[in-house]
Amino acid sequence: MTGGGTGLGRAIARRLADDGDSVVIVGRREDVLRSTAAEVNTAVGAPLVSFEAADLQDPAAVESLADRLVEGGPVDVLVANAGGTATATGDDLASYAQLWMDSYRLNVLTAVLITEALLPHIARPGGRIIAMSSVSALKGAGSYGAAKGALNTWMTDLARAHAAEGITVNAVAPGFVPDTGFWDGKREGEFFASRVSIVPAGRPGTPEEVAEAVAYLASPKAGFTTGQVLSVNGGTVIARS
Repeated sequence: MTGGGTGLGRAIARRLADDGDSVVIVGRREDVLRSTAAEVNTAVGAPLVSFEAADLQDPAAVESLADRLVEGGPVDVLVANAGGTATATGDDLASYAQLWMDSYRLNVLTAVLITEALLPHIARPGGRIIAMSSVSALKGAGSYGAAKGALNTWMTDLARAHAAEGITVNAVAPGFVPDTGFWDGKREGEFFASRVSIVPAGRPGTPEEVAEAVAYLASPKAGFTTGQVLSVNGGTVIARS
């Protein structure tokens, strides 16, 4: 699983390990990955979580990572969770172009490269590919929302191409889940209240609720669910405003 060191990734790793699954978490920061693996392994009482550090925007690094990951045999489940927001460095057109390219690299390229590298090794039948999208892809949110929207479209195409092989491909689109690094510095005050106000459920979500959705899509019970974007957002996409 990519982006496995913090936030949603950590919650997903814990949820899958709770089921007794062996999980490899991937990210750029080895110290964070090591800490998360140790934390989850202690919690579940077994050495089920290991880690690999890699820059998922670098094709050579991803190729090397994939070679290491498949040494133990086929990959049953791939969760492409790595992503993030980019920041504009100026207000000129060149800065705007850089913002959009950074958003694409962070949220699309990190999923596409590892998926393409591992695709020949995904279990057939029974393999699962799950990408982390966002409510922003459905409601709109600048370059970040556009990048997540591109991810959704790619997932649909991938699902169609590999359904006959018994591989399912889906995306999970979380809404406002503040207990992650994505929302650092924005968990209180007017901003927090404004985010909650647009959620029909009247509260933010939790990483554990998102992890539960991923666990379902990763399970054998989800074999007839493919090409879907599963929204976990408290009804935000059906809100009137």
